[in-house]
Amino acid sequence: MVNTVTSTVTSAVTSAAPLASTAPSASAVPSGSTAPSTDGAPDVHQYAPEWLELRESADADARAADLAADLLDPLRNRLRLAHLPSRTATGMTVHDLGCGTGSMGRWLAPRLDGAQHWVLHDHDPDLLRLAAARAPRTAADGSPVTVTTRRGEIGSLTASDLADATLVTASALLDVLTPGEIDSLAAACTGAGCPALFTLSVAGRVELTPSHPLDAEIADAFNAHQRRGELLGPDAVDAVCDAFSRRGATVHVRPSPWRLGPEQAALAEEWLCGWVGAACEQRPGLVARANPYLVERLRACRAGELRAVVHHCDVLALPRPTNGAT
Repeated sequence: MVNTVTSTVTSAVTSAAPLASTAPSASAVPSGSTAPSTDGAPDVHQYAPEWLELRESADADARAADLAADLLDPLRNRLRLAHLPSRTATGMTVHDLGCGTGSMGRWLAPRLDGAQHWVLHDHDPDLLRLAAARAPRTAADGSPVTVTTRRGEIGSLTASDLADATLVTASALLDVLTPGEIDSLAAACTGAGCPALFTLSVAGRVELTPSHPLDAEIADAFNAHQRRGELLGPDAVDAVCDAFSRRGATVHVRPSPWRLGPEQAALAEEWLCGWVGAACEQRPGLVARANPYLVERLRACRAGELRAVVHHCDVLALPRPTNGAT
């Protein structure tokens, strides 16, 4: 099996698995039912549901470490202060950007009190159907949770698109955006006066135990791949903090690393193949050395001898409320 996996690095390195999750008229549907898109957008598939499913528990573990105290408490305080009649009459409205299979909603909705209406944004209709079907039905206090899906691109959102938003959230999204898209997103959120919680953006740092002489070179090539074209990759957290701060928002940042060991062997294997594959796609001269490197790393992983810390960051941006709340 190792030789089969690593042959993709030698002959087809472009098969790397991504380290990020993806993101308009649709009708509201009850949580637990599907909501197919009817806006005529072309069918585009960017992230395999299997990959998003595989990483969900690691994402939840990374968020759970100390997110409640560091970011959720300030967020809850802000939401309590947002006494906007148009938003409190039917509870809060949460826009989940690049929702993928809906893992952010499954994690966050049960941690917030009050009725919630989640607007799930993605450009993949199959992911939207999965996310709507698997959305939670109740909030932390038993209040109802409902869902709407919107198919389209995240970079084109404006403040008017978020006029009903109590909260904007996304997971593993920022690093696949461009500087222009980050700036537009910050402008839309601050223009609407709604908080934004962005979790699990790659930070560009990986720690492998035991170490290997090729680790740093693979990491450097992978980071360059993340920055290909205009994508921000590991620079996204700094960019989004700057974009919101320039518009008067208060910004909080906390680490949210994956910690992968024998219990997460399947995810670690998939991540390793994607990490090395992307590095080789960026720098084909690495392939000859990367092939035996990956064989060695996968064997160690399957033997329970490999540990990986994949660093991410969470960001909470609190714009000035449009209703004068502080």
